[in-house]
Amino acid sequence: MATSGIVTIGALFFIFGFVTWLNGPLITFVKLAFTLDDVNAFLVPMAFYLSYFFLALPASAILKRTGMKQGIAIGLYVMAIGSVLFGQFTTMRIYSGTLAGLFITGAGLSLLQTASNPYVCILGPHESAARRIAVMGICHKLAGVIAPFVFAALVLRGVESFEGDVAKAANSEAREALLDSFAARVHGPYLVMAFLLAVLGLWIARSKLPDVRAARPNEARELPSVFAFPHLWLGVVCLFLYVGVEVMAGDAIGLYGAGFGLPVSATRFFTSYTLFAMLAGYVVGLIVIPRFVSQQRYLAFSGVLGVALAIGAYVTTGYVSVLFIASLGFANAMMWPAIFPLAIRGLGQHTETGSALLIMAISGGALMPYAFGVLKEHVDFQLAYLVLAVPSYLFIVFYGVAGYAAGERDDRLAALP
Repeated sequence: MATSGIVTIGALFFIFGFVTWLNGPLITFVKLAFTLDDVNAFLVPMAFYLSYFFLALPASAILKRTGMKQGIAIGLYVMAIGSVLFGQFTTMRIYSGTLAGLFITGAGLSLLQTASNPYVCILGPHESAARRIAVMGICHKLAGVIAPFVFAALVLRGVESFEGDVAKAANSEAREALLDSFAARVHGPYLVMAFLLAVLGLWIARSKLPDVRAARPNEARELPSVFAFPHLWLGVVCLFLYVGVEVMAGDAIGLYGAGFGLPVSATRFFTSYTLFAMLAGYVVGLIVIPRFVSQQRYLAFSGVLGVALAIGAYVTTGYVSVLFIASLGFANAMMWPAIFPLAIRGLGQHTETGSALLIMAISGGALMPYAFGVLKEHVDFQLAYLVLAVPSYLFIVFYGVAGYAAGERDDRLAALP
């Protein structure tokens, strides 16, 4: 893969990360701007990640028609439209419109993800695919580290005094004026982001980035349908659970900390701490995979570590418990880089469809945090986190030990690399 291609795709993953990991501080923001409870605030990741489920297969069809490069450009344009709508409807304090803007932004990302992940996988040996995706993941999570700080500086500044001002407002008109002013803080930043996304899309469309077609380099024997690959379908479940626990560790960590009564001045930065841990996990993964350990064995190890850290969070309290949740970022770091190439291995002409199914599994980021928000209304929030996280990590262990090889004894799959 040419250096220019690595830089270009790395820049795209930086964009993915910046936009995606804004959801954590956005949950805190919409709670204040729209005066929501936790369950309704969790509609932010719900709207964002559900777009992957509904639009990944259409994205696959678009990519087969346009090719990966033009598909990436279209995805950036769609993200720009979503950013404009999000900023406008949030300023108007129309929550349904805010969620629609997030859904459209996620739709653009689903197209980008469906194109870029197999792009990285197929441009090089299968055995080192996890390393290439890990490089992209570093770009993704580095942006995620930065995003909450940028959002806090531009939008959440003075949030503690704002809460007090709203509580002390003389009447409902004064209170609404304060909330309108606070909600409008996102308008300018999101217009700027929309402009930059549109410019980047134009640049990609006119760039010399190779327009690779997945079916040629990822050859497989002719098979009747994508249903002939059990390792893919188990990979879809695995990725669903992985994204769910990743988003819980990143986006829900602020509300998790708030459960201990920790102040907003601290909780608004917790997402960045999780992503710092993920960056450390990527660095370790780059060093040891595949030189010292295979990507599937490292995936199993990561799942075991996830179980241990989730239990550690449950048996501790306060900042120590939050530290365990943030440390899940380290366990989660190499899961996507391992799961994705293992799941699309040998799909050949079904690569775009398989990639789309895996991108649909990103909807785990919509459902599991929302389930956490609902469940903690009825049981202790630490227990709610535990009962969602531990079974998910155990399935990830299974996929790394045996699930990735499902179907290999079938004669039809014997020739897969």
